[in-house]
Amino acid sequence: MNMEPLVLAAVIFLAALAAGSIPLSRRVGEHTDLLRWMTGVAAGVLLASALLVAIPEGFALAQGDAGLAILAGFLMMLILEGMGIGHDIHEEHHDHAGPDHVHHPEGGYTLVIGLTVHAATDGLAIGAALASGSLHLTIGVFIAVLMHKLPAAFSLGVFSLHERGDRNKAFRDLFVFSLATPLMILVTFHLLGDVSDSVVGLALLFAGGTFLYVATVDVLPDVHSSETGRAALVQVLTGAILMGALLYGLQASGLVAH
Repeated sequence: MNMEPLVLAAVIFLAALAAGSIPLSRRVGEHTDLLRWMTGVAAGVLLASALLVAIPEGFALAQGDAGLAILAGFLMMLILEGMGIGHDIHEEHHDHAGPDHVHHPEGGYTLVIGLTVHAATDGLAIGAALASGSLHLTIGVFIAVLMHKLPAAFSLGVFSLHERGDRNKAFRDLFVFSLATPLMILVTFHLLGDVSDSVVGLALLFAGGTFLYVATVDVLPDVHSSETGRAALVQVLTGAILMGALLYGLQASGLVAH
């Protein structure tokens, strides 16, 4: 059995579970600024991964006009959001509401479902990257997903504990979310193992479209705010620059080939 998908799946699962368990064991009011920074930087990493790795590699493998796959990924996330099955949790802390007041849409299960669906698309991206056989692509996509997974899992832990009022139920939500990406990595890698490069490329482009949607939606509320706009810009630029520098360093060192 190929161990690489299993290793990546295990790392993603444990990282998400660990990050989401933090707010289940301690108060998180003091972590708001850190979470906002993590989300902003992760958005920059996702953007760089989509535009520098997933989409270019996807077009190269698809060998044709496959822009529709990118649009399909973007629109799928948009449709889910419009149906109330969102992926984003915004935490706002107000003196009148208490330090742990969380603003969220009605219907906790729909947001958990939305996060889990998005987690599955992350697994699709990693599984497709593995199926392509490109180490450069796999590293880029994996790091992007991992960076985004940490603040998403942390936010889910906060939300579920507030919504459920029970740590066991909140941990159940977190466990399902954490398991979605690893399972989809293994399923996608298995399904794409014997298909043409063109199909793998289309899967990557679809995942790239979801990356673009999530990266922009995660930071747009902060960018549009006069209080957080500059900080959000710095966060996204930091993530994009770090990801670009990492990819360039890997190529320049000869560890991976483009």
